Amino acid sequence: MLKVLVLVSGGGTNLQAIIDAVRENKITNTQLIGVISNNKSAYALTRAEENGIPAYCISPKSFETRAAFNEAFLAKVNELQPDLIVLAGFLVVIPPEMIRTYAGRIINIHPSLIPAFCGTGFYGLKVHEKALERGVKVAGATVHFVDEGTDTGPIILQKPVMVEQGDTPEVLQRRVMEQAEWQILPQAIDLIANGKVKLEDGKAVIME
Repeated sequence: MLKVLVLVSGGGTNLQAIIDAVRENKITNTQLIGVISNNKSAYALTRAEENGIPAYCISPKSFETRAAFNEAFLAKVNELQPDLIVLAGFLVVIPPEMIRTYAGRIINIHPSLIPAFCGTGFYGLKVHEKALERGVKVAGATVHFVDEGTDTGPIILQKPVMVEQGDTPEVLQRRVMEQAEWQILPQAIDLIANGKVKLEDGKAVIME
């Protein structure tokens, strides 16, 4: 049974997609052991509590230094002993020590087809604003392993989404969530839970 910890900063729509997929057996062999947010007002914490998942808020604002936050944050993660950590819209930089400790066991969902519109400063609605400014015809989402770079880890799954005439960033964001993010993030977790993803030569390989 894969023990999954979800980290999220906002509303938690991807968290809800994971919860629903577990309930519907689209994600198997998996237990959601906790949700951590850096934002005490995040609706994701409410989603967790309503579904019987332990919810915690650990915010950098509660600590005098980032080092103190990193220490407390990692201590809580270690206490929960997750097999997999899922970044589902988590807007806090992951401590390097945590990335090293959980190497190959942290995944992230990014709202673009990496390597397009990714890296420092590309998150949330900003990704879709830049995509529309550039005039792209195809958007999408990517699930990847997390390394010490920003959106640079091995790609597990990607799904394209067509850009439509008259799209606003908000409309495109919603379509990418519905048609890509909420599908491939649960799919990636299920693949990992059932031993169907392995890392080879810095790439994520999906096995039949």
